[in-house]
Amino acid sequence: MKTGKWCYLLPVIGVVFGLWYVRSAFVDVVYSDYIRLVNSYLPDVWDPSKFFVGDILTRIPLNYAARIVNVTFFGYSIRFDQTLGIIFLGVSALQITAYGVRQNIGAVWIISLMAVIFSLNKWEMMINGSGWIHFLAFAGFYCHYLVLERVWQGGEKKNDRLWLLTLPWIVTIGMAGPYCAVYTVTLVLAYGLAMGLKKAGGGQWEKRYLLYAASAMVPLLLYMWSSSLAEPEKLGVAEVSLMTQFLDTPGFFLRFFIKSFSSMVMGVECAQAVFATNTPYFVLGIAVMGGYGLALWQQWRYGLYKETVFPLMLLCSGGLNHILIMVSRWVFLREDYGMSSRYALQFQVGILGMLLTFGLAGRKMAAEKRGTWAKGLSRCFMAAVTVLLLAGNGYTTAQEVKKAPIRKEYCAARARLALDFENRTDEELKANFEYHMSRPEGGAEVREALEILKKQQWNIFRQPN
Repeated sequence: MKTGKWCYLLPVIGVVFGLWYVRSAFVDVVYSDYIRLVNSYLPDVWDPSKFFVGDILTRIPLNYAARIVNVTFFGYSIRFDQTLGIIFLGVSALQITAYGVRQNIGAVWIISLMAVIFSLNKWEMMINGSGWIHFLAFAGFYCHYLVLERVWQGGEKKNDRLWLLTLPWIVTIGMAGPYCAVYTVTLVLAYGLAMGLKKAGGGQWEKRYLLYAASAMVPLLLYMWSSSLAEPEKLGVAEVSLMTQFLDTPGFFLRFFIKSFSSMVMGVECAQAVFATNTPYFVLGIAVMGGYGLALWQQWRYGLYKETVFPLMLLCSGGLNHILIMVSRWVFLREDYGMSSRYALQFQVGILGMLLTFGLAGRKMAAEKRGTWAKGLSRCFMAAVTVLLLAGNGYTTAQEVKKAPIRKEYCAARARLALDFENRTDEELKANFEYHMSRPEGGAEVREALEILKKQQWNIFRQPN
């Protein structure tokens, strides 16, 4: 199937599907992270003291602007945030589609990419609107990577070099938040590769890439400095260092790591409902890791990275995200924690890079006149991994669509409880609003947030026009 302009309809269809899903699975009522946001920033969203704090660079300034718009025009609606998230997921999909069309990888591969991007394995991120900025962040990452792609291919536009200097400041400080580390490392590695290839080709060291790398590193260092000024928050239950825990239970880290890859085939809730032992998780995880290995081999075998660096950057970013999640989330001492829906947005980056590499490599293989056993084996494994990913994501999406009415009814019950919060206990509020359930003050904080919203007639207390 040829790549055509009709492929640009696919991101639009995906956005419509995403908006339909969140409307089918959610009732507009605050919960979870929104409790903290209400207590921290409402009712006076214009108060500068809530913005100009020690760790200001970690607060993602665009969140403040969106919150002002939401309160002013939509009465603090979660739907507003959800819609932003789905739209920016569509922006990412549009960029991936545009790249695929330019590279003429074939419509089958673009359809596969869209199936992964709009898979409901990330249902938690889609429903919890407070994470809308993260969808924008990844759209920003792809934008930067594609600007570098143009410079890499020699087809740069007038201001591309200026964008390479300024985008890290916009993306890291303005929207990336905790995702900026992997984004920065990926850029630095790409710039290093660009310098190395230029030198290996008999040219001179292009020092401008050092300037680009420095421009990427400085915002990250500023973010880390600002983050150090924030009050530390206990993240989990582990009371020992990572090294101590690793030496004590090395198998835990291996299982955590492999299972995180398996989540890209099947969402954790679906997997837990189907699998009774660890073996299927390991089979799926190792298969996805094998897909990474095949894609990297194809990058080297066909020299794809010399022609287009975008898929390799996505592969690198995806792999780094798996490592980052394991290093930062092991403290919960749950080996399936890395399978959480909230990490699917980070992990899918590598899958996109894998599928793009498969598409480009498939075109190279088709152009080869002679076949070899290695080529045949590569084709078979490439097809098997792709089918596995699509089947697993399709199954997860189908199951989440079935669960949508159940999730909506649960939200409706939460909305009814919110309207009657004065007559409910703190324990009821803490449990039903999924907020700091391990902390005794969680219920009181939920009550405080609902009191603010009721007084202002916002969110679930907003009167219909």
